[in-house]
Amino acid sequence: MVCDATGAIILWNPACERMFGFTEAEAMGQSMDFIIPERLRGRHWEGYHKTMSSGITKYGTDVLRVPAVDKAGRKMSIAFSVALLYAPDGKVNAIASMIRDETSHYTQEQVLRRRLTELEAQLAKSQ
Repeated sequence: MVCDATGAIILWNPACERMFGFTEAEAMGQSMDFIIPERLRGRHWEGYHKTMSSGITKYGTDVLRVPAVDKAGRKMSIAFSVALLYAPDGKVNAIASMIRDETSHYTQEQVLRRRLTELEAQLAKSQ
């Protein structure tokens, strides 16, 4: 996915369609709000606009893991990295995001964490 300086989607490929359920026609020109959980939108846009104005992202080489939602309203866990795209004048004019759905991995990890907590509690009781 690629978004311009205002946050409007300017590239939405078939992988995005499969992952989120929105067609290219539905996504193009829209803000990313339709895949960002409402409670996280303020924080997202604050960081987005700061990156656009400064040309600096604190997530340059990191993989970010965040909640998202698909067209059906299903909660998802996605992982993505970003690349800043520059205009000829050297200013950032778009952000490309490489996204993957990690919902099943995240769910399995949560199950394992809960099980570990349960086992640790049982062990503590037995001592």
